[in-house]
Amino acid sequence: MNRALRNALPSLLVLGVLTACGSGEPAATKTSTPSPSTQNTQTSAGPPPVPEPTGDGTCPYLESAFVAEANGQLVRKVRLSADRPDPACFFYADATDVQLSVWVFHGDPKTAKAVVDRAAPVAESSPASAPAGWAGGALAVGEGAVYAVAKDGDAVVVNSNQKQTIKAKRIAETVIGNLGL
Repeated sequence: MNRALRNALPSLLVLGVLTACGSGEPAATKTSTPSPSTQNTQTSAGPPPVPEPTGDGTCPYLESAFVAEANGQLVRKVRLSADRPDPACFFYADATDVQLSVWVFHGDPKTAKAVVDRAAPVAESSPASAPAGWAGGALAVGEGAVYAVAKDGDAVVVNSNQKQTIKAKRIAETVIGNLGL
């Protein structure tokens, strides 16, 4: 797990606990469960949890060869999250180290912006506006970089173990193009 995800995990766990404790709605009154086709959508004001890899696979919207060329490292393994319709993709440089992760979020505009703001806080990041019509931030973090942008109800967050945000930006632009967002 890359350092950015490791650093964010404790905060996300606390946020999840606070959200669960503060809902005020008894669990027995909930009548619907999100279907697997909508797992990476959210309509509340806060961002959903950062996805985690759950199984090996092939990223449906980004080729490993492109990641290797764009990020500058061979891809040894790819894992996917359980999110649908677009799972988060985790590209590994070796058996345990994620070199690049891509999360595509679909939901309401406020939540998409919250996803981006959590990944690349406005106060700490440089403005990101590529591709045209998308907005967010680019930031060198720990031992890598993040490029996160949103448009309408969609967000794309790319975390790289390389410090150059241009690499993450190029990958985000490719993902957005490949998905026709």
